Amino acid sequence: MKISTRGRYGLRAMADLAAVCEEGKCVNLKSIAERQGISEHYLEQLVLPLKKAGIVESVRGAQGGYRLSRCASAITVGDILRALEGSLAPVDCIAEGEGSCGNAGCQNCVTKQVWGQIFNSLNNVVDSISLADLVKNPSGLPE
Repeated sequence: MKISTRGRYGLRAMADLAAVCEEGKCVNLKSIAERQGISEHYLEQLVLPLKKAGIVESVRGAQGGYRLSRCASAITVGDILRALEGSLAPVDCIAEGEGSCGNAGCQNCVTKQVWGQIFNSLNNVVDSISLADLVKNPSGLPE
């Protein structure tokens, strides 16, 4: 499985937002783009699925911009990646909401257990790291 620039840049932008955004205060995308070296236009495309997933919210007006919709400790890396990338399943046959790969005998496939274990391990890791963890410890690993 390979995380695209959507996932990588989106996670960087969210960590930036969590680091600089005081509770309730908004940050504009231009400032995030400048600090992270990411195109503001590209960030605009990334915040739409994050907003739809309820991770960020926008506020209009002179002091408007974007802010986290909940505490940084309640938003995981997994929440962000799934909003931007979709399922993190390494193969279609175990993707969330997918019943089968469409091949005869899929339920008896000897490799399906391997893909399931990879999927579960990946989800456990990304769901164990919050935005607050990233801001507190940039290596991304809980202390």
